[in-house]
Amino acid sequence: MPSMQHSWSMPDAAGLATAAAMPIGRPSVGSAQSTIGRHFLIALGFSMLLLAALMHAAQLRIDPFLPSNRPFYAVFMAAAALRFGLPRTRWRHALPVAHFSLYVGLFMLISLMGAAASYPVAALTHGYADPLLQRIDEALGFDWLAWYRLAADSPTLQFAGTVAYRSIYVTPALLLWNFARAGHYDRAWRFMASFWLAAVITLILFSLMPAVGPFSYLWHEPIRYMPESELWQSGLIPALRAHSVHIVDLGQLRGIVSAPSFHTAAAMLYIVAGWHMAALRWPIVALNAAMLLSTPVEGTHYLIDMILGVGVALTALALIRAYVAMLDRRTA
Repeated sequence: MPSMQHSWSMPDAAGLATAAAMPIGRPSVGSAQSTIGRHFLIALGFSMLLLAALMHAAQLRIDPFLPSNRPFYAVFMAAAALRFGLPRTRWRHALPVAHFSLYVGLFMLISLMGAAASYPVAALTHGYADPLLQRIDEALGFDWLAWYRLAADSPTLQFAGTVAYRSIYVTPALLLWNFARAGHYDRAWRFMASFWLAAVITLILFSLMPAVGPFSYLWHEPIRYMPESELWQSGLIPALRAHSVHIVDLGQLRGIVSAPSFHTAAAMLYIVAGWHMAALRWPIVALNAAMLLSTPVEGTHYLIDMILGVGVALTALALIRAYVAMLDRRTA
């Protein structure tokens, strides 16, 4: 069994938490804000260790020298330089930009870890849940094939759906910048913690109900339109289970989680996080409503996948809210 190689060095969780969670402005020592940031970063460090264990168990590794990793290295290095360098300057925008740089780096790390973890999780699964998921959709009266044919017949819907589906990385940038600019650091930490926890819950449920998705399961005619998620599940999951894939390329990660729909979970988290931003509330609602409408086809998801995604988001939000309330009581 090959040894695990990482595209990042495994940090000491406590050291990472102390360095990154240190407030850049005026800290509120012992506050719930600084505590949740510190606890979140410790949890993120343990997540990296768990990812390493999963990769080892699935006979997978990450090659840190692949050229496709270089853009991520560049972003992480730039984020670190801005995070620690800007507070030493007198630039009037140094504080929000420094916070935003930290948030962007952490959000990218969460996204990469979640996507990479889906590979070993898939490799350790058995069977497929598609027959059950399709039966539930039929009971709900949802016809995935009708949605696909509608998109396949309309280049306008194809373009709009692709743009909306890819916006999953646009909205968090807007949210995190507004948190940093307004000094709402506590909201930024809660948002990132909720996103991380939603990813963890999604991967746990994915291990219990792996699926190839409705495109592979239901469509048996010549392909009229290739959605954004393509047909990766039907080819990649069996290859991972057979251990014929050994390298996880961070620059070529493919979405292989069907149930629950993480795009749906993310859309719910984005809408909740942006609801208190007067200038962004309705643009964020509209953008993520469009992403939800595009998800069945572009993400090749059953309707029940999306319902489960809503449940994942609500669970993550409730758990983070309860945790913050506990910290507030302790601080008080």
